Amino acid sequence: LIPEQERNIPTKNLITDHTGEAALQSQVHTVRQELDGTEVKIAGFVIPLEGDDELVTDFLLVPYFGACIHIPPPPPNQIIRVRFKEGVAISEIWDVVYVVGMLRTESSSSELADTAYVIDGSRIETYQ
Repeated sequence: LIPEQERNIPTKNLITDHTGEAALQSQVHTVRQELDGTEVKIAGFVIPLEGDDELVTDFLLVPYFGACIHIPPPPPNQIIRVRFKEGVAISEIWDVVYVVGMLRTESSSSELADTAYVIDGSRIETYQ
């Protein structure tokens, strides 16, 4: 999802100060417009935003475990907001999953991070 010209820009700033202040998300990013409207299958870790103990309807798909929770969030072009109208069962949020659906280059904000992409999910698959 990261454009070629941004692939060597450092993005992970580990927290060294544990005073409780939220780590700031880097806003250095651009999106790959050629991906807008494409059907994708992409792997990542789930950070639930909306749902209950059985179904998740809205979540962030992040590239590494702990992103947005334990360390500063990746830039918006490395996080995807995923929405499932009917909800989807996510049994193990610490495992990698595949999300399949329609990718759009659309900005979104949540209390955890800004995103530069949204997927209207059609299914979740086990990562193999």
